[in-house]
Amino acid sequence: MEPLKSPQSAPMRSPQMVMKLERMGCFHQSRLSFMRALLRQLKQDHWQFERIRWEIDQNGVGVAVYRARGPEHDYSLVCFSHDLPPEKRSDRVIADQWDATFALFDGEPREQDIDRLASVVPLQEAGQCSQRELVLSRANRSVRLFEHVVKSLADGHQPDLDMIQQVGYLMRTTAVYGNGKFGLCGRERIADRSEFTNAFRAELLAVWLIRWFTIDIAEHLAKIRNPEKAVLMDPAIRRRLGVGNSTGLGMAPFLGTHPSLLHTWINARETALMRVRSLPAAGINETHAFEQIVQRMRISLDSWHTADPRQAKRIEGLKRDIEVLEQQLITWPGDSPFPWNQLIIWSESHLSIEGQELLVSMVIEPHGALVDDLADQMAVDESAYQGIDGSVTVEKTMQLIRLHYQWALDTDFDEHDACARFWYVSEEKLEPRLGERFEESGADKEQPLAFARDIKSFFRQLESSVANDSMARFLMSYPEHRGAARRLQLVNRLPYAEIRDNLIGSEMVPIDMLRCKLSFFGANKFDPRSDRWVRITMYQDAPFPDEFNATEPDDWIFPPL
Repeated sequence: MEPLKSPQSAPMRSPQMVMKLERMGCFHQSRLSFMRALLRQLKQDHWQFERIRWEIDQNGVGVAVYRARGPEHDYSLVCFSHDLPPEKRSDRVIADQWDATFALFDGEPREQDIDRLASVVPLQEAGQCSQRELVLSRANRSVRLFEHVVKSLADGHQPDLDMIQQVGYLMRTTAVYGNGKFGLCGRERIADRSEFTNAFRAELLAVWLIRWFTIDIAEHLAKIRNPEKAVLMDPAIRRRLGVGNSTGLGMAPFLGTHPSLLHTWINARETALMRVRSLPAAGINETHAFEQIVQRMRISLDSWHTADPRQAKRIEGLKRDIEVLEQQLITWPGDSPFPWNQLIIWSESHLSIEGQELLVSMVIEPHGALVDDLADQMAVDESAYQGIDGSVTVEKTMQLIRLHYQWALDTDFDEHDACARFWYVSEEKLEPRLGERFEESGADKEQPLAFARDIKSFFRQLESSVANDSMARFLMSYPEHRGAARRLQLVNRLPYAEIRDNLIGSEMVPIDMLRCKLSFFGANKFDPRSDRWVRITMYQDAPFPDEFNATEPDDWIFPPL
């Protein structure tokens, strides 16, 4: 590698580079991902976990309760197990029955709480939760794996490890609701609790406990089937099972409608990368750990399966990237200065975009002491960015648009391809959907997610206005541009707040937004089922609550050598 001069502090990657959908759709989990940060905190704060109720009959129907006890608060996952006919099993949001339904309860439920929850939780959206419930969820069994595991355990032997690795979960959630939806407790009521200060911690605590239930119900049914011969699952095999998840378009607009939160997440990740790149030398321990991570990632790629041609091609590209990287590591780091910075620069001309973003996660990985504090800085008070500075002039505003949105100004929205889609909310499920503007009706109900088009319209109006007029005066005459003005000023303060792509264009791939968000959750093994929904695995290889205190809570995301 040709030696490169590096500054004392490596630069942050530019939003023009990072915030393109093609790259955002290649993000991978990292040390800062919410699942991993949650487990680190649970371990650090000495949380205790216990199954305190198990009333499941021979048909697998009944209720179970799992308690999480922290320093200041207790929470209980209340699980309702159902006997669902196979023909009723569906991952679609219009489903109204599931194999299991769940609620994360604030505290320990009394008998009357269980009775109330039994009347509403199985209904999911059709029920009405209370402020005592923080999370509502449901899950279906894996058609391929669940029965195989139950039969194997009932017959007295362990399930096939190849099948375990190919599927990765016994059950998959089709929704995990929180933050006030369907009567649930609003985030503002629990945001000051240390365990829930950061984004989506309550939801991901629920998912981690759901994983425990999925094992227990399989072992229970095996015991019912063959009481004399059935065995429990081997802990090493059990850890290979996570929780599956099916996520569709309902999640996609989130990144656009929460720009300050998006900036906070991306900024933390890019800051972590900058800190590592700014290291003048690579420590021996960190170098050894990184080389092992590369080897472990090779194993992980061999068990990442998808039928989606686009993602399958990316996985094959990643395998080639790992080979190229391993060759580069033969002589790396040598005695060159700022070796991590040089490795990132090298990757930009030698690896695919997916490989580059995987490398970002891998170089961050050995540097927990340097970056883990950033995981506690990934929440934001969004109301702080809702105001508009009315003193900014028209001329200054146009300069800011050229600085941050030249890509939008260069887009011709009179062309059909540039405005081919429109976002709307379905009447049946009140979920975001994507329509084809020139093929379907409903564009009159379009949601305000065409940020690039709105900014360009704003700019055109500014062009015909007095240069030294203030925004206050301008917006009094043209109040329809208040949203664009607010967004522009926010992006000027928070550079990673805007996706630098046209969200209504024909070439926009919605799944890139899904994958970006899910990577911050800590998901892996993305398995797209179309350009609009994806299956993932959560907590695969993570410790279970019963082994939590005896294991390292953060060395699980890559499979062991």
